[in-house]
Amino acid sequence: MDESIADENFILARKRDALQLRASLIQNIRLFFINNNFLEIETPVRIPAPAPEEHIEALPSGDWFLQTSPELCLKRLLAAGYPQIFQISKCFRAGERGKLHLPEFTMLEWYVTGFDYQQLMNQCEEMIISVANDLGFAHGLVCQARQINLASPWERVTVQEAFEKYAPATLAEALSKDNFDEILVEHIEPNLGIAQPTFLYDYPAQLGALARLKQSDKSTAERFELYIGGLELANGFSELTDAQEQRQRFVRAQKLRAQKGYAAYPLPEKFLSALENLPASAGIALGIDRLAMLFTGAASIDDVVPFPPETL
Repeated sequence: MDESIADENFILARKRDALQLRASLIQNIRLFFINNNFLEIETPVRIPAPAPEEHIEALPSGDWFLQTSPELCLKRLLAAGYPQIFQISKCFRAGERGKLHLPEFTMLEWYVTGFDYQQLMNQCEEMIISVANDLGFAHGLVCQARQINLASPWERVTVQEAFEKYAPATLAEALSKDNFDEILVEHIEPNLGIAQPTFLYDYPAQLGALARLKQSDKSTAERFELYIGGLELANGFSELTDAQEQRQRFVRAQKLRAQKGYAAYPLPEKFLSALENLPASAGIALGIDRLAMLFTGAASIDDVVPFPPETL
């Protein structure tokens, strides 16, 4: 046998336990939603118009694109009267590769009519605790030699509070200097979800591309992210239901993308038309690969997928 093939077989064999746990993880996630009367959906992977977002670049597929998220199709189903839906699907993003990133990855998304972002945080917490119990992690996880307690209630910290506690600059300064993401990654994220999972919530309005703004404070979006062991796992929000406002946000995003030399997407007109019928609702995207990393104790995302792109 060729030596390189033997090495590849050894690496694949070494992943057996991680891949078995990953399979059980997905099965128990699916069971949680089925038991809570969610409808499982399968949307197209190839679409004509992704949501134009400043920091996310889609991979072209002919004249169309591979989905960066099933979000637009799932919200069209909400608008058509489907009250509780979920999907586990492949998503694709250009230029994403590293210990925590793959250009092709697995995403869980779910949406609930009548929910806001606070209720969705509660449900996200309930789901992960339920799955952890099913997998034998009722007492928590070990991440970087630290025990993480999964017991409810989980910590909730506003973005403003996190900047005051951990950042070398104020939130206002970070926004004005356009280095919010840099400060978040370098100074804030490593401190989140260390002893227990943490919801970071109430993002600045300009960082909630498809999120509803707070009625009491229009400078703040009803958006949250979930962190466990310093690892960002999920992004959720109360959904924006104003089609005109969403169109304006997309147009602004298109201009910012053009300045970066990113591809010009057509506006997703069918989604914008459906948005006029979207009821009050909330939705969330959660990275399955990263969640599998936590449950297996893997240091790299490559350890929880059978074939990273470089091995193909």
